[in-house]
Amino acid sequence: MKRIGVFICHCGINIAGTVDVKRVAEALKDYPGVVLATDYMYMCSDPGQSLIRQSIKDQALEGVVVAACSPAMHEVTFRKASAQAGLNPYQTEIANIREQVSWVHQGDKEAATEKAIEHIKTIVEKVKYNESLVPLSLSLVKKALIIGGGIAGLQAALDIASAGYPVVLVERSDRLGGHVGQLSGVYVNFDAARDLLQSKLQAVQNNPRIKVFLRTEVEELGGYVGNFTAKLKHRSGNADEEPTFSEHAFGAVIVATGYSLRPLAKFGEYGGGRYPDIIDALTFEQMLAADGPTGGEIRRPSDGAVPREVIFVQCAGSRDPEHHMPYCSKICCMYTAKQATLYKQRVPDGQAYVFYIDIRSQGRDYEEFVQSAMTQQDVLYVRGKVARLYEQDGKVVAWAADTLTGKPIEVQADLAVLATAVMPAEGAVELAQKLRIATDEHGFFSEAHPKLRPVESLTAGIFLAGTAQAPKDIPETVAQASAAAAKVLSLFSQRELVAEPTIAYVDEELCSGCGLCIPACPYQAREMHPWKHKAVVHEALCQGCGACVVACPNKACKL
Repeated sequence: MKRIGVFICHCGINIAGTVDVKRVAEALKDYPGVVLATDYMYMCSDPGQSLIRQSIKDQALEGVVVAACSPAMHEVTFRKASAQAGLNPYQTEIANIREQVSWVHQGDKEAATEKAIEHIKTIVEKVKYNESLVPLSLSLVKKALIIGGGIAGLQAALDIASAGYPVVLVERSDRLGGHVGQLSGVYVNFDAARDLLQSKLQAVQNNPRIKVFLRTEVEELGGYVGNFTAKLKHRSGNADEEPTFSEHAFGAVIVATGYSLRPLAKFGEYGGGRYPDIIDALTFEQMLAADGPTGGEIRRPSDGAVPREVIFVQCAGSRDPEHHMPYCSKICCMYTAKQATLYKQRVPDGQAYVFYIDIRSQGRDYEEFVQSAMTQQDVLYVRGKVARLYEQDGKVVAWAADTLTGKPIEVQADLAVLATAVMPAEGAVELAQKLRIATDEHGFFSEAHPKLRPVESLTAGIFLAGTAQAPKDIPETVAQASAAAAKVLSLFSQRELVAEPTIAYVDEELCSGCGLCIPACPYQAREMHPWKHKAVVHEALCQGCGACVVACPNKACKL
């Protein structure tokens, strides 16, 4: 029988305030297989870890149980301490007596103590049957796939290529640059967007490590972190020609597919796209651009006249859970202030109205930028939501309620500009299914953790950048792209990948080849062997969740 040591943590008063840890230690001392049972104030501290290491050596322990907090917190810590003392780390297990005992039984110390004793005994029994395991070693393809050729994709490609690794950048349209290439300038300094973009484009085009495929989409993605296989679909400029396909191996993937805007046709209350002088903000941006359709002059689409009054409607389709999207699109307050300022600079005797719910100017110098539009450019900000827009007698009429005065308001203007909601790029949900990653209820790609893993997807080796994940402005998009690239570089810095060996396996003598375990696996880590007709586990994909064990009617799936 194994010689097992039990170490019980007080965790200050988190555990000891509810569980009688001294009594627990006494109860475990005589349990079969336990040769040492002791307690300590903080097992995760350096002295606590030293106690575990020294006990393993002094007592010749062959297994360790640490009764403490969740294994998500310190399992790695305690296994590392055990390994430093010469014990196989997979002979160390955690009994969670904080979250699963102390915190849920604070009113009953007696019951909590008894439950802790029984819980620890269960983990001791598990350790008796634990086997010494060795981490899995996997090969690693040091080449990255970036999906999306906007500013996020360009930045990520440059960061990875500058570190010496090859990159394949795929863009489904016929040009790079995304929406940044359609902007007249950027807030808060009015730098020309095309100049900023051009420097990135030239760097990408001049970098021999970056291979660009335009009019290309990901058709399939198989494999796992470090060893993805992508099937790419290439379209020519000729619509009559059949697409071609190519296959490539990659070690990591960055999703930077950008965003789309809610179509004007969705806004029945604002004319549903029927009125030529009610346009979206991106159309107005193109009007402001020097190389745009009007040569940088602001003109009414209906008759080409210079508009003397312009209505800017913020939150058009955003923050409207009843009819449109419930979330804030984040960038609208700032680019509306920019557009209103540029309008006033080009039409000094014109009047700009901005209808807003409230102003969200989060960023350095952003609040001052909005205030400048109000005070220095005489842009009239009206706090209220526009209920209706329509055209009458050559004018655009806005009906709204001024929420500061509580009175209804009607404004007539020559042009209306809608700050329409930022939405996921077209086909985002379909792409997520191909990549085996998650999206939220709106279709944006979901990160693994909003605070601790903001650029990682739930699939190892696939990372997120820019507005593919959520609405954000250019600085935040570039920063996130570089963060995703840094994750890829951290992955590529390893000689080989090391995976946890605590995974499932198949007892082929018991496996009947029924295949029930394959759809049960949430990680696509199983398939049927082509000629054995037995289930096979992809070790790199398996997360050891045990879903296959539950699904198998023959008890052939084991952990």
